[in-house]
Amino acid sequence: MLALKPGHLTLDDLRAAHAGPVTVTLAADARAAIAAAAAVVARAIAEGRTVYGVNTGFGLLARTRIDDARLAELQRALVLSHSAGTGPLLPAPVVRLMLLLKIASLARGHSGVRPEVVDALAALLAHDVLPAIPAQGSVGASGDLAPLAHLSAVLIGEGDAVVDGALLPAPAALARAGIAPLALGPKEGLALLNGTQASTALALAGLFAQQNVFAAALVAGALTVDACQGSDTPFDARIHALRGHPGQADTAAVYRALLAQSPIRASHVDCSRVQDPYSLRCQPQVMGACLDRMRGVATVLVTEANGVTDNPLVFAESGDVLSGGNFHAEPVAFAADDLALAIAETGALAERRIALLMDAQLSGLPPFLVEDGGVNSGFMIAQVTAAALASENKALATPRSVDSLPTSANQEDHVSMATNAALRLAPMAGNAAAIVAVELLAAAQGIDLRRPLTTSPRLAAAHAMIRDRVAFWDRDRAFAPDLAALRASVEAGAWRAPVADLLTF
Repeated sequence: MLALKPGHLTLDDLRAAHAGPVTVTLAADARAAIAAAAAVVARAIAEGRTVYGVNTGFGLLARTRIDDARLAELQRALVLSHSAGTGPLLPAPVVRLMLLLKIASLARGHSGVRPEVVDALAALLAHDVLPAIPAQGSVGASGDLAPLAHLSAVLIGEGDAVVDGALLPAPAALARAGIAPLALGPKEGLALLNGTQASTALALAGLFAQQNVFAAALVAGALTVDACQGSDTPFDARIHALRGHPGQADTAAVYRALLAQSPIRASHVDCSRVQDPYSLRCQPQVMGACLDRMRGVATVLVTEANGVTDNPLVFAESGDVLSGGNFHAEPVAFAADDLALAIAETGALAERRIALLMDAQLSGLPPFLVEDGGVNSGFMIAQVTAAALASENKALATPRSVDSLPTSANQEDHVSMATNAALRLAPMAGNAAAIVAVELLAAAQGIDLRRPLTTSPRLAAAHAMIRDRVAFWDRDRAFAPDLAALRASVEAGAWRAPVADLLTF
């Protein structure tokens, strides 16, 4: 149960909707604010005022005045004509987020819709009736029009929805949940379609996925330090205090805690090696920069989640209806591009540590982490897979927010491409999860090959988590099942537990 206080959604609230169905309730004062804005729209019509999207056409057709008798037809036609998406359907967690985000935006009371519209959206979310929304077709201004049209179409009994994993026509999906189709009033179709809820939901899903990958990468990186008999000196708090970046200091503290009391480390305190390669030594600097980016992205996305991003906006206190551009998703596009960099670098650094583990001269371990090399190839091709994925992510990390193509006969002459920016985050996070999974496997193998020496207590527990899923590599076997098992654990967030008491995202 989420008692929604408009403007006060938290990241935990959003994560809950991403995880499963949520029942949203609105306070009485929120319902009153919604109704007051709807009354402003009704008054404007009664007074014969011309208001964009209420009694005009849309985009370049805004100069066309629509007769009052056709206002309901106007809103329905808008939803249907804008349901022009294509491509694979958005996954259920993203659609749940879209529903909650649209509820939160309309609940601020500046969109001019009736409370019944918000109630209908809340019913879809509570009953897990998820509109079938094609992933492609939005340029991120004027809002995520096509995705939100497909979402809104289900409310009026059009399109399709997914219920219990089955794709059903909207009328059947609504009937199964006991929800009546909605007849849209003036401005309601436009309020539903304008907004950044698709791009924001996709970016939030990417953030949640990256948080899981990031936690696993911290554990994997610490395991690799011990497997390679690396030094913990680069994680000394004094080094990071001098630079001042909070993410750097925070991640260094995680590495210190993970490596504390390691017998492997104690065994080579006085060794002749002066410095480790950057992929070990500079982990706080790289991962800390990623963490700072992730925290900044979270701030932007929570702000956007609580914002009102449709157009025009209604101010009940004054009776004004103002046209602006809050639907332009440039902040979300920038956030998605920032997050893409963090995902790419998390995977890139992990891949370099995997390569280090393969190199007997640098790691001090058997080549490719296998005994009886020659007959056995060990982790050789697993590192190749990691390299391929890291390279793919480098290409995907190219900024999308610098791109723009005019639409709507040049009325919408600069767009954000936020949805494209956010769409590539899930595949990028999947690639990074696979890279980190390879490192977890390789680092655990390296720890085993250091026996009878053992790693730290915290890392021994992490090592046990790996061995609960995948056995020691004593001779060559198919690698893909091992990789799939560890990747699934990374994507499920299993590796947040070992750092849960050490790090706040």
